[in-house]
Amino acid sequence: MDILLLSNLEIVIGTLLLICIGALFTVLNKKTNRIIFLQKIVSKLKKSFDSLDEQAKLIVKTDIELNKTQEELDKRLESLDSLQKASRLISTTLNEKEIFLHLDQSIITELGFEKNLTLIYDKKETLHCRVSLGFSKNDADFIVSNFSNEAEIIKILKSGETFCSVQISTQQRAAISQLFGLEQFILSPILTQNGMIGFVFIGNQSNTSPITEGDQELIAILANQIGQSLENARLFEEVYRSSQVLETKVQERTKQLSSALEEVQKINKAKSDFISAVSHELRTPLTSIKGYASILMAGKLGEIPEPVKERLNKVNKHSDNLVALINDLLDISRIESGRVEMNITQCQIKDLIENVHDLLTPQMKEKNIQWTTNINENLPEISVDGRQIERVFINLVSNAIKFTPQNGTISIKAHITNDIVELEVSDTGIGISDEDIARLFDEFYRVENKINQNVKGTGLGLALTKKIIEAHNGKIWITSKLNEGTTFHFTLQPSTQKDFNL
Repeated sequence: MDILLLSNLEIVIGTLLLICIGALFTVLNKKTNRIIFLQKIVSKLKKSFDSLDEQAKLIVKTDIELNKTQEELDKRLESLDSLQKASRLISTTLNEKEIFLHLDQSIITELGFEKNLTLIYDKKETLHCRVSLGFSKNDADFIVSNFSNEAEIIKILKSGETFCSVQISTQQRAAISQLFGLEQFILSPILTQNGMIGFVFIGNQSNTSPITEGDQELIAILANQIGQSLENARLFEEVYRSSQVLETKVQERTKQLSSALEEVQKINKAKSDFISAVSHELRTPLTSIKGYASILMAGKLGEIPEPVKERLNKVNKHSDNLVALINDLLDISRIESGRVEMNITQCQIKDLIENVHDLLTPQMKEKNIQWTTNINENLPEISVDGRQIERVFINLVSNAIKFTPQNGTISIKAHITNDIVELEVSDTGIGISDEDIARLFDEFYRVENKINQNVKGTGLGLALTKKIIEAHNGKIWITSKLNEGTTFHFTLQPSTQKDFNL
């Protein structure tokens, strides 16, 4: 019994142990799984933290780069602003000295540099320092006197290229660094249409801030602006000097012309006075000669032979011609001196033309010349000396009759243009060359042609005609074609215009 109980007890205890062991294994298994799960979570967290750390490092790096880029952009903007300011200053002056005065230390500093030399060649290819910033006078003079030895560098500059210290050979860089005393530098040629006239040297003493491609572009732009401004200033100076010389010459020539004009006026006055005096002196004896000839021809002193009478007729005719010539000379003299007496009245153009037609009809019939008129019916009255304007028509129509062949045509036209009365006397005669037209209104000038050689005249009629028209504030001109005909145009003011140069 006791043995049985003991055996059962062992079984129970064994069972309980198994249960406990199973439970323990179950618990251990759960904890193991939990540990594994936690390890996985820790591993994931570690990866996440590592990723975040990398991202944080990347963000910090990016931020540093952005800050650096921002600083570079700010620096570039400041440099561009400085360049724009410098360009505005030097481009708005036309004085060469002021251009270089605007290139001061503040501009160079704002561009990010410490030192600057601007060197310019003169007409003799001698180099001169026009701007020295950061260099002593002795240093600048030394550089100017020795730079001509750098043939290779000068060759590069003359090609129009801008270069910096890192773009040339070690030997060239060492030579320039030794000459200018700078490790970092930019050299840019100053160019005009005539080629290189100088260059800009700019740089820094230290290597803490290396020169960039952007810096090189800025200095190239600055050098180009200096070149354009210098060229504009020199062109302006040249134009100004030329204008001064021209003005001096104009003043001298004006003075000479004024003196010559005064002399011509004196000569014209002397000529007019002489013509007036001589004409008066000639007219008196001519009047007596004509009078005695008329008395003799009338037979008041007895009968005279027919041959003598013919000679007296010629004397009388030539006396009339001389009197007409003298009257023309006197009228020209009076008009030129302003002493002519004009009787200004209201006249109709049509009436004046009809009077001239009636007077000259016999001469036109001799050559079977046709007379035509085209007169605007709405023409206003004109305020003129009717006798003098008739004289103009007589001179022009008489000339037309002389130089128009048999069966030709003479036309008179009158119309109004822009409130001005314009008249035309046209013929179908031999015409006038351009060379003769230019001198046709000169006193005593006569066209050389076969007809003119057979036609007598003094060469005063057209000169007097021009004087009369101009005395009425009018104008007269000629259009003509050889072998086709000639037209004399002249203008007169309507009756509302009463300001005459008489």
